[in-house]
Amino acid sequence: MTSILEVEQLDTLSSNASSTLTIGGTNTTTIAFGPNVTTTPSSLANTPAFHAYRTASQTISTGAWTKIEINVELFDSDSNFDATTNYRFTPTTSGKYYIYGSVNNGVYNVAQYVGIYKNGSQELLAQANSDGGSIVNVSGTVDFNGSTDYVELYTYVTTSSTSTQGQERTFFGGYKIIGA
Repeated sequence: MTSILEVEQLDTLSSNASSTLTIGGTNTTTIAFGPNVTTTPSSLANTPAFHAYRTASQTISTGAWTKIEINVELFDSDSNFDATTNYRFTPTTSGKYYIYGSVNNGVYNVAQYVGIYKNGSQELLAQANSDGGSIVNVSGTVDFNGSTDYVELYTYVTTSSTSTQGQERTFFGGYKIIGA
């Protein structure tokens, strides 16, 4: 038998200083109400999430894919990005993620590709041809298993003596997509 309770408003008792409403007895669910809600249910959080950038130039090999050594984290909600050793994001929660990256090489007359690699294989790719310096952005959705899958940012250039530009113009980031 199913029962339906219809009300226009639920409110906590004035003696309930925590402003929480508990539903159930043995199997309880606690819901926080009011303008001072301080927590978000984990099912509604876009985490794990990170955004990191390169602080200085990095030499890029001509005619070969080079991993971008993203070395400063602006934020990393679950400590899933390694900015010191392998420069990769390995989320510990499975699901679909929006992943993005940008590489600015500042070199003239170059064809440049930027790729996001998943588990060592190219997953997403973008290209730009430039006669005035090149910034290439790549982004897309990537599925992660929550244990071993990882992504890294790579670039490929066709002109020698190339280096990325740091100072937050070369960056890498991503976040879990809720509801997908």
